[in-house]
Amino acid sequence: MSDIEFEDVKTARKYIGDLIIAVLTDRIIVREAIKKFPNDVKDASIKCAYHALIHREADEDLRHRDLMYRDEQDNYLEQVARTLQQGNPLPKNIIKNYNQYYRDIQINHSVKFKNIIKKLCKFLNV
Repeated sequence: MSDIEFEDVKTARKYIGDLIIAVLTDRIIVREAIKKFPNDVKDASIKCAYHALIHREADEDLRHRDLMYRDEQDNYLEQVARTLQQGNPLPKNIIKNYNQYYRDIQINHSVKFKNIIKKLCKFLNV
């Protein structure tokens, strides 16, 4: 996780939107993007973006087998990124969908990325 601090939540959202676009355009890999997320995330939209990227990484095998799934997931992430790049919060329905799974999860900076993926795969029963 990054030690970057932002003046306000809009600036942080714009930064996260840019990170997602960098992933979608293959300028950085998901693991690198996750490392660049700010510490102590409290904004629900940024938490959703974090978990959406984790899902993308966890779905890598499925993305290779199912091109329609890959395209849909990438379109969804692009929508998330564009909303965040404007400094706007994500729609409440998206936040609600992630909150049902991640309501109490804090982004733990000391956990290795592999452990996060293992926990996610276990949760998804993969």
